[in-house]
Amino acid sequence: MFRAPGPLAARPGLLRIGTRGSALAVAQTTTVAEAVAAATGLEIALVIVTTHGDTSRAPLAQLGGTGVFVSALRDALLAGACDLAVHSLKDLPTGPCPGIALGAVPHRADPRDALCSRGGRVLAELPAGARIGTGAPRRAAQLLARRPDLAVQDIRGNVDTRLARVDADLDAVVLAAAGLDRLGRAGVIAERFPLHEVPTAPGQGALAIEVREEDRGSAPYTAALAALDHAESRAAALAERSLLAALEAGCAAPVGARAAVAAGRLELSGTVYRLDGSAQLSASAASAWAGADDRAAVALGRRAARELLDGGAARLAPLGGSA
Repeated sequence: MFRAPGPLAARPGLLRIGTRGSALAVAQTTTVAEAVAAATGLEIALVIVTTHGDTSRAPLAQLGGTGVFVSALRDALLAGACDLAVHSLKDLPTGPCPGIALGAVPHRADPRDALCSRGGRVLAELPAGARIGTGAPRRAAQLLARRPDLAVQDIRGNVDTRLARVDADLDAVVLAAAGLDRLGRAGVIAERFPLHEVPTAPGQGALAIEVREEDRGSAPYTAALAALDHAESRAAALAERSLLAALEAGCAAPVGARAAVAAGRLELSGTVYRLDGSAQLSASAASAWAGADDRAAVALGRRAARELLDGGAARLAPLGGSA
């Protein structure tokens, strides 16, 4: 496996995997590349693609949402500059992208949010008025729901940039546990929030491997994607994303979800928060799960979204959806 220094032409025996250039993106794509190499025997190259979300420091909501991390990678895939693209699944817009298919969802890492704080204090131990940084409206709402006294500040930047704010001008930051684990930075985590209390962004902790639609059923893509896909993780992620899509909830909407397969059932719960954390509404749904059935997962997400909308979720948060 090697990292391409620039554009790399396709050739037999080589599979080019597109990724963002951040340390986290490269770390998680390297794991994918190693699995593909082991399963197929192909030579693997990492193709680094810079996205608008990587270069701008504007708040994510102002940039147009999580799609700012995705579009350049998708353009590279469609243009033939890479053969597969690796994304954090929570960054993918919920609508379809013509010419591109979701080829695989690998085994999901820890989906929880993690608190990284001055002195290793957990959330309950932070002093009144403590300053906590996060770029996610959902996280801000959840923090304020638990501790209305906190001063939540919007932040951007990579993992190291955010962590550097602790002790500098913030008392704590909230990050995805999966990202810290993948970077070998689990030691900075003071607390991992339980999912039943703090449901996270739909798809958090999971990766998405995208492929050109025309290539999905051909060699060597079939072997590579089969080696990566994890049925339970895919079902959970699709159910969560279906809920988000049915709510028509953009990046500014504070929506948390958690889904998992247990005892032959796919179980999903979702929560919509008021932006200031003063109110919330939850709904749950479950269905039998018999393996790789994307349609059942999607239907489950829509069902939970309908319950949320019928219960008045659109009065709490900026939603546009009907399930």
